[in-house]
Amino acid sequence: MKVTPVTGEPSLYGAFFAKGTPIEMMAGMGFGFVIACLFLWKLLYNPTRKALRADKFRAFKLIKKEQISHDTIRVTFENPDGPKAILGLPIGQHISFKFKNAEGKEVIRSYTPTTGDEKPGIVTFVMKVYKPNPPKFPDGGQMSQYVDSLKVGDSCLFRGPKGHLDYQGCGKFEIHRARKPVDKRTCTHIGMIAGGTGLTPMLQIIQAVLRNPKDHTKMYLLLANQTEEDILCREELERYARIHSGRFQIFYTVDKPPAKGWKGFTGFINKEMISECLPTAAEGVQIFICGPPPMIKFACLPNLEKCGFKENQLFTF
Repeated sequence: MKVTPVTGEPSLYGAFFAKGTPIEMMAGMGFGFVIACLFLWKLLYNPTRKALRADKFRAFKLIKKEQISHDTIRVTFENPDGPKAILGLPIGQHISFKFKNAEGKEVIRSYTPTTGDEKPGIVTFVMKVYKPNPPKFPDGGQMSQYVDSLKVGDSCLFRGPKGHLDYQGCGKFEIHRARKPVDKRTCTHIGMIAGGTGLTPMLQIIQAVLRNPKDHTKMYLLLANQTEEDILCREELERYARIHSGRFQIFYTVDKPPAKGWKGFTGFINKEMISECLPTAAEGVQIFICGPPPMIKFACLPNLEKCGFKENQLFTF
């Protein structure tokens, strides 16, 4: 039996979804809206988006500022790419700050944040503010004074990442230097010597190791300062040492100890301090150093050499 197809006017259903009808156009617009929303989410809230640029400075807004000692501030900036975006900062590296001074000259300085990609949406720095101190330091620290002058809501220009060391976890790290092969190292113990604000890259590594339950690297920090009041993040460091006593130990030395009650070392870093506080110069031991150049040149390196450490066991930030 031959069936004759029905012809004539299209059904109401067919008319609604015929090509070029309002329903089809609305469906297309809806699909386009969904795609646009997904693109916007990826642009602003994708946690894999990295805010730092190595080739240009970007503005980060100051959202919190705290005075944590007589000459030290803690400042927190908002990630410009949204609350779930990360910095893209390898552990052990730092960020360049930039501003123009009163003479119109660009001032660029580098600082290591105390937070990293584990805290999306923000970046925090601990910064010592160097006021003018004539005749040796008549202008003080231009960048630290500039950051100290910022108010919540102001912005600061950042660029990065910058630096040579990339700690990858579980005692493994790489050292990247221009025109040289990547220097890959592995360790079971890390000795750290820091002076003043040289603490910040050490703190970044300490936090990374301790928040990873699979990282069993043992760390020993010898921290040098002028006075007991100059010790940065002391409460935080001692909390880590108390909670993670099998993985982290902290030792102090100050140039000018208080009259009573001081239980740390006194004076410049020497061989005896290194021998007592840090692991011995054995296989699997690495030493990280950060602080004022005179401390590194005249106190750290000569005494580390006396303790038997080789060049391939040392890294200076």
